[in-house]
Amino acid sequence: MFALRTTGVPQILKRSTLLATARAYTTYQSGTSTGTSTSTSAGTGEGVKYTPRTAVRSTYQARSASAPRAEVARGSINPKINPEDAFPEAEAFNQGTTEIGESWSNSFEGISSKPFPPEVADILLADIDLKDIQIKPDGIVYLPEIKYRRILNRAFGPGGWGLVPRGSHSLSDKTISREWALVCLGQFVSQARGEQDFFDPTGLPTASEGCKSNALMRCCKDLGIASELWDPQFVSKFKREHCIEVWATNVERGNKKKLWKRKDLPLMYPWQAS
Repeated sequence: MFALRTTGVPQILKRSTLLATARAYTTYQSGTSTGTSTSTSAGTGEGVKYTPRTAVRSTYQARSASAPRAEVARGSINPKINPEDAFPEAEAFNQGTTEIGESWSNSFEGISSKPFPPEVADILLADIDLKDIQIKPDGIVYLPEIKYRRILNRAFGPGGWGLVPRGSHSLSDKTISREWALVCLGQFVSQARGEQDFFDPTGLPTASEGCKSNALMRCCKDLGIASELWDPQFVSKFKREHCIEVWATNVERGNKKKLWKRKDLPLMYPWQAS
């Protein structure tokens, strides 16, 4: 019988791991009982001192060598998540596609060829309603994504504009991103990379949709939509007149911190003004 030290070892170990360790220790015991203190490394012929540590290490090395290595998908720097596994193609929709007209996955057709009609430009460049502007707890002002879609629908009509993916998803440890192009009335307008954080691989589809919305907001800058939000003077005036920074308490954890909010709106749960 022998005891295993578990200092620095996870509390939950697989049964196979314990069995492998036990076999390695048994091999060591049988080797020492016959007076064997060294073994020959496979393929090198060099003598290696045989101890419980080297016995266990050699067992794990053999197991690791026989185990297949996971391939890292191109465009992903996170070897744990493969974009193709995260977004598998359903058989019913994996029959291939036929290009009809322009291939917007790589085309810049119509870029800066002609301006949009004046009535369209008036809608795109109109001042935004101050009631629609929101502020994040860290003080960044923004226009909700749905507002951009409504402005585009008023300007071009539903079906008169669209977002086209320009490449596959890219994944880091906690962020997903993708390039999207905005096309309006058959004319390339802008291209931007959208990004979205995620905390669990099961939430990747939702994060992918957030990534698309983020790209849309960035593309709309080139159309002049909500351009005030990139004007430092406008932002400072809006925060001074319509927002306030308050001390807030997290009702779940009890910690306090300063957060920004609109004067006419309460803080979002779990924060509460102190």
